Amino acid sequence: MEGERRNEKFFHRKRSSTFGAYGGSQSPVDSEDRFICGDETRRQETLQPSILDALDSTCSESKPFLPANSNQRVTELFEIIEKLQGSRLDEQRCEFPLPLKSHLLKIGGDLPLTLPPKMGGYWIDPPLEKFADMSPTWSHHGLDTDSYDIMERDSEAKIYNDLFRPRYHHSFTALDPSLGPLVLSVCLEEEDKRLRVILRMKECSLHGVFSVCLFSNIPSAVELARMLCENVAIPRFEVVSYLKAPELITAFDEHRVSPNFKFGILYQKEGQLTEQDILSNNEESEEFQDFISVLGETVKLQGFTGFRGGLDVSHDQTGSHTVFTSFHGREVMFHVATKLPYTDGDPQQLQRKRHIGNDIVALVYQEGQTPFLSDVISSHFLHCFLVVRRVWKGEGDEAGKGGGFQVSVTAREDVPPFGPALPDPPIFKDRSILREFLLTKLINAEISCYKAEQFSRLELRTRSSLLEGLQAELSTRSQCMLGVPPLSSLQVSEGLRGVSEGSGGFIENFKRAIRVRSHSFDTLGVPKKIGGVVTQKPKNAYVSEKDVDSEYKTPGYTFPLLDGLSSEVKGQTSPQEDT
Repeated sequence: MEGERRNEKFFHRKRSSTFGAYGGSQSPVDSEDRFICGDETRRQETLQPSILDALDSTCSESKPFLPANSNQRVTELFEIIEKLQGSRLDEQRCEFPLPLKSHLLKIGGDLPLTLPPKMGGYWIDPPLEKFADMSPTWSHHGLDTDSYDIMERDSEAKIYNDLFRPRYHHSFTALDPSLGPLVLSVCLEEEDKRLRVILRMKECSLHGVFSVCLFSNIPSAVELARMLCENVAIPRFEVVSYLKAPELITAFDEHRVSPNFKFGILYQKEGQLTEQDILSNNEESEEFQDFISVLGETVKLQGFTGFRGGLDVSHDQTGSHTVFTSFHGREVMFHVATKLPYTDGDPQQLQRKRHIGNDIVALVYQEGQTPFLSDVISSHFLHCFLVVRRVWKGEGDEAGKGGGFQVSVTAREDVPPFGPALPDPPIFKDRSILREFLLTKLINAEISCYKAEQFSRLELRTRSSLLEGLQAELSTRSQCMLGVPPLSSLQVSEGLRGVSEGSGGFIENFKRAIRVRSHSFDTLGVPKKIGGVVTQKPKNAYVSEKDVDSEYKTPGYTFPLLDGLSSEVKGQTSPQEDT
């Protein structure tokens, strides 16, 4: 009898101490005394409120605390502790991102190809609402390849070369106090009795055609310029008499025109949601290899003579093979992540990201049902992704041999929409139509991305730098032709010609434009203002890549992965350099 009392007292003490450790309002000693002393009714009134307060769990209603025998009370105590621990574990659980909890993903058991980031900033085509209503049957609506038109980056870039150079024409230069450098070209089309005029300014080029019948006499260069832009304030233009001026002017007008493009290809397996996982894939499944064969031909890089897109064609430093194709007179090079060098111990895989991260558009192939998050690849340049997933319809379709391809497009919100439009539903069963659609969509995506804020700002700066170099070159060379002693010997022409050879390469043209402007300033003896201090470099000084990046970098914008990029980006869109 005495032993049972001691055991009961022991259980009371153990229970009181454990409860006190989980945050009871009483200390272990006080609670122990309350358990031992007093009748059962008093113990129940004392303990029940504190237990309910400490529980505070939404899992289930607590059982009433009954003053039964000691074993029952101990069992109930451990049930309470288990509920407390379960409640705390629930509070520490991580939730899926909001898009993954959407009710749209539960329809039909399928997940969409693309999901927007939590902070937004991207548009998706087709939107998630459309995905929920997608018809399960095949459709051919919107699969007409005749509507797959490739956009022009600059529709008026070739006007001078096509309509001015074959005819007798004149060009003029000036330096306007408010508009900056101006280059004017005038052509008389006698057969049509009209004047064709192009005025090149920092922001844009203005093109106009005027009937000769409107004038009693041919207007002066200043009058023609003011017809296109009333803000022209200069009293006179200088005549360009340099014999090679048409070549330099053509190079400036067509510096954004290029028949070459480069795109990244990412391989996303089931369950991969991070950049590190996607860039670390080395093995290519038969399904993935079958898909990239739709885009182009796998070629050996060593000795390759076509457009190389920044890849090494001599020493296999960027892999041994890649995917290349020609499409409607354009050369397209793909940076396939699984074919670029893999570096052990580097979770970021910079050898791969240095190419794909500096592309503007990338294609993602999904093997599985894991969605692609629009901002999973961190890059200043990547603005658009085309996501492709193979889908199977029917029992006879086998993996990699049947079914169709589902396509989704996502881009940053400041990228305007571009064609061709996705079919409804966005599924392609014909591989030739899929190839036509994807290549057209990739090219149009890059051209449309140039209208985004970051690229439009850099393009404006590139154009301004090239126009400054062109105006200085034409003016000084014309003075030499007229016998006027030049300020110094010129060495700008080769640099400007290099810009024309790199036409279409966005980063390449930008850095070269800055370098050409630096040479122009040094040649003409114009001091440069760096960090609020006017400096004068020696004439004919070499401007290094480091000088370009540090002195002329756009405020608020950084170039990612530019270390070591200068040698790789050379030939990015230049057929002359690549060959």
